[in-house]
Amino acid sequence: MGHSAKAAPCSAAVLIGVLCLVAPLAAQQEQAAALVPSPEDVSSARYEGGNFKETPPAKDDRIFDVMPNFETVEGVRSAPPISAGEKFKLTAEGAFDPFEFALAGVLAGVSQAENDQSTYGQGAAGYGKRYAEAFGNQAVSNFMSGAIFPSLLREDPRYFQAGTGTFRHRFCYALSRIFVTPTDAGHMQFNYSEFLGNAAGAGMANLYNSPDERTAANAAGNFGEQIAIDMMGNELKEFWPDIRRKFFRKR
Repeated sequence: MGHSAKAAPCSAAVLIGVLCLVAPLAAQQEQAAALVPSPEDVSSARYEGGNFKETPPAKDDRIFDVMPNFETVEGVRSAPPISAGEKFKLTAEGAFDPFEFALAGVLAGVSQAENDQSTYGQGAAGYGKRYAEAFGNQAVSNFMSGAIFPSLLREDPRYFQAGTGTFRHRFCYALSRIFVTPTDAGHMQFNYSEFLGNAAGAGMANLYNSPDERTAANAAGNFGEQIAIDMMGNELKEFWPDIRRKFFRKR
């Protein structure tokens, strides 16, 4: 998920409030019904060659049917490692998803309305520059923390959902994944990719951002903001399956 200097913290605060209201209810129901899987969670059987074969249920790759959710692994804490090519593919699918283009447009519009990056001016030309900056910030941070550094450091950029336990346990688990991540070898270690990747993204932004934003303080602020947004992203990834089953199940 990308970021913008002012709009992103407000959006994150709204999402946190909504999550704190609906996630405990959804998680409570999920825990109570753990032994009774819903129809969409049960593998479907198909008849082939005289035998019934199990086919896994389709994975829900969009949060609220809009936000890309390609890097979440539901229901397990570990899985076979993925190659560097697959890490880049997963990141590219998210970074160039229509939602990201739309999000960059909204963030650019907010920046223009508040006259952020004032050196860009107003009008279509100013909006275009703000749009390019917003989209560039998102894409660079995503590739640095989700593909480049995970490939170099042999870390797994996917989010492995806890799926069970109390709301508090799962909430803390999701936050901890910012600091801890599995390696390709299956070991747990500090999440260097998250911090080095976002630091590199914030530093690189100074190469193309508007002149009034090319400061160490602004880079540090963007870095901290991206970490906070990724924390919120983990919470959504953790509780979205519960929210989906609780509030969006097709009857």
